[in-house]
Amino acid sequence: MERVCFLLQVRPERLGEYRERHKAVWPDMLDALSKAGWRNYSLFLRDDGLLVGYLETDDFEAAQRAMAGTDVNTRWQADMAPFFVAGRPDEGLLTLDEVFHLD
Repeated sequence: MERVCFLLQVRPERLGEYRERHKAVWPDMLDALSKAGWRNYSLFLRDDGLLVGYLETDDFEAAQRAMAGTDVNTRWQADMAPFFVAGRPDEGLLTLDEVFHLD
């Protein structure tokens, strides 16, 4: 299993709306993430727009490819892109190296 942590930057002027959008993530998006192997997925947002994501998966590259092949992901990413400094979040995320884990 891979534990993946990533960073993105949400535009500070869009923080409130970004939070609201994630109170009601589309059910078909949630289903696609699960089917693609994204487990224990969380997003954490700091007041300056720093977004930290965490997920567990068997193969992150395969999970990303599986999501990229879905229509719902294409629609979600296009809808979310204006919230991010770097555009589409699925293309601009910066993954971090794990340096410690306590089981």
